[in-house]
Amino acid sequence: MKPIILAGGSGSRLWPKSRAALPKQFLRLTSEHTMLQDTILRLPREKVETALVICNEAHRFLAAEQLRQISVKSEGVLLEPIGRNTAPAIAVAAMLAAKKDPEQVLLILAADHLIDDQSALTSAIEKAEELALKNKLVTFGIVPTEPHTGYGYIKSGDSINNGFEVSKFVEKPEFHTAKEYLKSGEYYWNSGMFMFKAGVYLDELKKFRHDIYSACEQACNQTSSDLDFIRLDKEAFAACPDESIDYAVMEKTAHACMVPLDAGWNDVGSWSSLWETSQKDSDGNVCVGDTILHDVKNSYVNAEDRMVSIIGLNDVVVVETKDAVMVADRNKVQHIKNVVNTLKAEKRPEFEFHREVFRPWGSYDSIDNGKRYQVKRISVKPGEKLSVQMHHHRAEHWIVVSGTANVTIGENTRLVTENESVYIPVGDVHALENPGKIPLELIEVQSGSYLGEDDIVRFSDRYGRVK
Repeated sequence: MKPIILAGGSGSRLWPKSRAALPKQFLRLTSEHTMLQDTILRLPREKVETALVICNEAHRFLAAEQLRQISVKSEGVLLEPIGRNTAPAIAVAAMLAAKKDPEQVLLILAADHLIDDQSALTSAIEKAEELALKNKLVTFGIVPTEPHTGYGYIKSGDSINNGFEVSKFVEKPEFHTAKEYLKSGEYYWNSGMFMFKAGVYLDELKKFRHDIYSACEQACNQTSSDLDFIRLDKEAFAACPDESIDYAVMEKTAHACMVPLDAGWNDVGSWSSLWETSQKDSDGNVCVGDTILHDVKNSYVNAEDRMVSIIGLNDVVVVETKDAVMVADRNKVQHIKNVVNTLKAEKRPEFEFHREVFRPWGSYDSIDNGKRYQVKRISVKPGEKLSVQMHHHRAEHWIVVSGTANVTIGENTRLVTENESVYIPVGDVHALENPGKIPLELIEVQSGSYLGEDDIVRFSDRYGRVK
């Protein structure tokens, strides 16, 4: 059995924590690990090294670094040049697996789900594997605990060994319909988790959606690799229709079956979901970070950078980050998408980035800015190096706070240590490297007529960011 981890979602309903450049699967929301890390750590240890992670090209270093943090070396990270939903993502993974063995059983998992009962999950996976080996396309149906209107449902059909035939898939229902589903005992939440042989899935995809199959085949025929990343042909994959596996295959195939899963599952799709699944105090509140509450009940409060105090409110969600604060009625958090759409339309940086931005070499935090200047706190990991670059519109002044910097300006290279500084004029080619054993911390002061991140001309880069 080969695990395929889908880590390409945007997680916009968890803004302001989750953003385009750092979506929820890469955040620590439910444990000391990120959601991607928890998904990997749930796997039997012998399966971890065979796992294939699929993510967006822009998130490749996040995925690689988070695997490194938990000492996991997976089979690789497959990069989607553009998001095309689950049917194509699973198709390219299946094609890569089928090149080695079409009989390979694939376990498809989302990287952003919460599962409390590990033993129940393991048992369901074992049951699903027996069905997958009989050429069934297996989905996991979550045993519902309430008439939830935010999930699609699966109606169970005839009983088969370890599960049920799938009678039908249904869309997210109205509340009254969801109550009837729950009462009947025949309906399960659609988890978005699957298991099947690579060749069986590809045969069904080719039968029902030959256009998706063909585009993915072309994308896979022209893959390239660098570091631990597997790249698809961008033009071919971009031509692929955007479609979910449910619409493309599962609703059409005659071989769909379902294994029930009762394991404390939650897709953590909103802040209210986090409130529901978290341990609460005696007033029904969930508090993360530095918070002071008075006369507050049934609320979720997450403070990242500052102390947050709330007085006399019930059923609210308050989330504070370094550059944004979101306050919502806990029963209306689904409307966060309206805020996110506004940020995107207005091209606000808060749509895509946090104030602190992570890069493969470390991170930077924009701590102050004004007309013609910007101040950043930069951290460079031991042994890492920023690209050799230059700027047309800004000069930079670096002050080393801790560690040692190896600085190249033009033809000259020198070491800059704690309490020393260096100046980089406009137009000078330069590079920054941490040659030491501890993190390099420095303050960067930028000044000039334009300070955007796109004023970077790269000449060489060890992370593949130079075409």
